[in-house]
Amino acid sequence: MSQTIGKTRLAYSRAWHHVSFSSPTTPALGRLASRIAILLMGKNKPIWDPSTDCGDYVVATGCAGVHVTGKKMQQKLYYKQTTRPGALKAISMEQMVRKWGGGEVLKRAVRGMLPKNRLRDKRLERLKVFEGEAHPYKKNLIKFDGRTRKVEPEVKMEVLEQKSI
Repeated sequence: MSQTIGKTRLAYSRAWHHVSFSSPTTPALGRLASRIAILLMGKNKPIWDPSTDCGDYVVATGCAGVHVTGKKMQQKLYYKQTTRPGALKAISMEQMVRKWGGGEVLKRAVRGMLPKNRLRDKRLERLKVFEGEAHPYKKNLIKFDGRTRKVEPEVKMEVLEQKSI
């Protein structure tokens, strides 16, 4: 009998989730980033282990309309240091959205919520952000805003027509 019950290849398969910032019920940036971090880590799965990478893919669309509460858009600062004395640069969230888009703000928020270990960059690569609603991963999506999408099997009409002749 196997010692690892339930930890099969099927259990480690990765699902694709879709999060849209353009829907009216989208929560604020921090709350959404924590949900995305849980999906990227795989903490929603029964086989979750901190040392293994069993998380899913997340596609975030409409990041141009990122929503924050209070005055964070003007007051929140992101810092960058080049290791040179006096080279500390600060940029506000509003400037970052104008310069790099809301996707970069989302990536930084999710990056801060992932564990600081060797798996963080691998997990963050599975987060795909897009400023608009168009993205190339429509065929891969299984979950859209938490609801499972029904996948209908494709039936080839040519094969059926040949058999009936």
